[in-house]
Amino acid sequence: MKPFRPPSMRRVVIVVPSLFTLFNLFFGIWSMVLASRGEFYRAGWYIFFAGVLDALDGRVARLSRTGTRFGAELDSLVDVVSFGAAPAFLIYQLEFAVAGQAEWIFCYFYVMAAAIRLARFNITQAGRAKRYFIGLPSPAAGMTLATFFPFTTTDLYQHLFRFVPRHHLMQLLMILLTILMVSNVRYATFPRAGLRTLKGLLGLATILFILVFGILEHDAFFFPLGIAYMVYGILRATLLGFFFEEDDEETDIAGPIVIADGTPGGEILGPPPRAIGAREREGGQG
Repeated sequence: MKPFRPPSMRRVVIVVPSLFTLFNLFFGIWSMVLASRGEFYRAGWYIFFAGVLDALDGRVARLSRTGTRFGAELDSLVDVVSFGAAPAFLIYQLEFAVAGQAEWIFCYFYVMAAAIRLARFNITQAGRAKRYFIGLPSPAAGMTLATFFPFTTTDLYQHLFRFVPRHHLMQLLMILLTILMVSNVRYATFPRAGLRTLKGLLGLATILFILVFGILEHDAFFFPLGIAYMVYGILRATLLGFFFEEDDEETDIAGPIVIADGTPGGEILGPPPRAIGAREREGGQG
């Protein structure tokens, strides 16, 4: 008999980023189950949790240097479910199911845009270091829709939107998110935190600001934050132009990575054929 060989620690670590991605899918599916039962509050936050896991899987892949082509493709497929189908189903159940026979078309176009956005990202930005996303990232769009119902339970919503027809507001929001995901509008990536530079300190302050208000006022904070991020891209594009060329610069792009090393299936089992910077070892957030 051949002696038992314990699994290589590197092979075990390679699986970890994909586990984050699969738990992302778990929360997306669970959200749809809850939405079908009318539990919209929990359904929305489960999509938000999926977004947190989507941001973490790339960080784990980068830190452990275990990104694979398989992980990148799995991440995109899961994102179509968690940030495309799940938010669209939640909003359909919440707002459009009793509004008319053709209202579901808003949800269809949203999911279609999320799928196109992820496919385009895979062939243009995945595995490449960038300091911006081309088009609104699908996790940002999905998390904005997901946090809408929790926001409606707050006093802030009652004061600001009590005279605004909610149904038409959601129609407009779905249309804007659909267009922005497939547009050429550029959105900044999540800031890097650090203590050595002014940019790093600003990034750290931004992260702390989001954490503090996200924990203390999560129902009233995250939906306006999503709207602010969406409007930021529109205003930036308006001021600078849709075709303003920027130099390629390295930055953090969350998600599993794409690194081809010539091995079957794209698994990273040894050093890559060329030196690749730490920040290049991340894939993209579609």
